[in-house]
Order: sequence, then C-alpha cells, then structure tokens
Amino acid sequence: MTTPATPPVPATPSAPARPPAAAPAAPSASRRRPWHGVLVATALPLDDDLRVDHDRYAEHCAWLVANGCDGVVPNGSLGEYQVLTPEERARVVETAVAAVGGSRVMPGVAAYGSAEARRWTEQAAGAGCSAVMLLPPNAYRADERAVVAHYAEVARAGLPVVAYNNPVDTKVDLVPELLERLHGEGHVHAVKEFSGDVRRAYRIAELAPELDLLVGADDVLLELAVAGAKGWVAGYPNALPRASTELYRAAVAGDLTTALPLYRQLHPLLRWDSRVEFVQAIKLSMDVVGRHGGRCRPPRVPLLPDQEAAVRAATEKAVAAGLA
Repeated sequence: MTTPATPPVPATPSAPARPPAAAPAAPSASRRRPWHGVLVATALPLDDDLRVDHDRYAEHCAWLVANGCDGVVPNGSLGEYQVLTPEERARVVETAVAAVGGSRVMPGVAAYGSAEARRWTEQAAGAGCSAVMLLPPNAYRADERAVVAHYAEVARAGLPVVAYNNPVDTKVDLVPELLERLHGEGHVHAVKEFSGDVRRAYRIAELAPELDLLVGADDVLLELAVAGAKGWVAGYPNALPRASTELYRAAVAGDLTTALPLYRQLHPLLRWDSRVEFVQAIKLSMDVVGRHGGRCRPPRVPLLPDQEAAVRAATEKAVAAGLA
C-alpha cells in the first residue's frame, strides 16, 4: 500500500488550466444530505506522461452530472489518490468543485495519520465541499479505540464524515456495533459499506437507524438498495452513467420490474468493482464507450489479455443493448 500524500500547507487554490464549463445548478432541496443519490468515485484521466489531465477531469465530472449522477467522489481508490502528490491531490478537489459545485463533491480524505486526514478534510472545507469520506486507520490493524479516536479527530474539522468500511483492503472492519458507536458519538453520518455482506444493512438499521447506508460495491447494488440504502458511491457510472442511475433509482424505489433485468445485464461489469483490477477495468470500459479512461500510474499494471477481453466483451455487449 502506497503511503498517502501529506496535504500541502493551505495556500491560494490553483485553478484548472482552462476555465471549466459552468457548474450545473445546485442539487434540489429533496437531496437533504450531500451523500444521498449516485455519487461517482471518479476515475482520474492521465496524459501520455501520466500527469493528471485536470481539463479532462473537469469535463468528466460535469459530464457525469449532466448524465444523471448526483455528485462525485474525488481522491478515492478509483481516483488513484495513493499515487498523487499533495499538490495534485488538492488540485483534483478544486477542479471537481469548479466543475460541478462544492455541494456535489465529497472527497476521500484517507491518510495514514489522523492529523493528515484532518488536514485533508480542512482542505476540502476550504474548497467548498459539503462532506468527506474517510477510511479507518489503515497503516496497521487498528483496534476499536484507535478507530474511534481517528474518526473523532477528523470530525473536529467540522465537515460531515461518511465512514468507508473496506475490511478487504484495510484489514479494519467497521462492524455494525462499531458504527453504532461512531454515529452515536457524532463522528460519522453515513457509511459506505464495501464488506459485501448485505446482511449488515439490517443490523445497522436496527442499531443506528439514523445512520445512512451507502452502497459501496457495485455488484451488491440491488441488494443494498432494497435494504434501504440512501446512496451509492459508485464505480461503473464512470462509463455507463445513464443506465447506472436508472438502475439505482428503480432499485431504491422498489421497482424490481425495471431494476432486476437491468441489474442482470450490467452485473458482468459491476462485479469488476470488487476485484483487484477494478481501476483498470473501469478505465477500459470508459475507453470502449468513447470516454477517456486511459492508463493507470504504477504500481498498477495493465490487465492481462484474458481480463481485457472479458471487460471489453461485456462493455461492448452493454453498448449493443443501448446501455451506454
């Protein structure tokens, strides 16, 4: 795991190289909380020299919102935040805010140190964001006291915090009982649930009914939406935003007549979100549908030929079905 970058000393925010398109209108009042709806964990476009293409990124964020998504989550794992410099990471947030407005931007603020994560949260607040998403301590297998202290420190920055439970990669599991404590002490307002255990939705609702559940893995979207999820921190809308948002809205409305066939059509792609190669797979699908996915920074390497063939075939099938 690459050490997360340390936030730079606050300074005058740098602007994208070219002025982005005008920001879309602010979310409607019906979106009571900034983490509700479909928030895309954005892939990050890189140029031929693997430098961040901020102009392309601004256009991508605006395109996602124009195609039905409610907001974006920069600096998540899909955005390759671990291999960004502090300056790049800060500017990615600023670029997203300039493109779609701060109320639609919920940056990832993960860091090995709690003080670093708090500084990233303060940077997000200064950029105009309304909430942040935070992993538990992930430099080691933290115990409950360390997890609570970590979230308490970041919450002091003043922005609402969405916890991100990813026990597969962090080796720290935010089990329902721990989420109950974090929410009860006022440290988190929602949780992105990536454990894959859909049974947790019901236990979380029993223990902390005011804690919003967010779908954290694309391939359990339907199950968690039916169980009461309030949002989806999503990967595959980077390539297929209209079909993905149609699926989400049908699922949370209980319209299984619409949702289930669409879910079956998309699932060969959605399941890549839970695989090690999810960044490469989603970027390849973006390329196939005519967006710019492109390469990843090392240590990520290209897909193996059979993996590339599988992703390409599934994406082309989705395109042929009119889902792009």
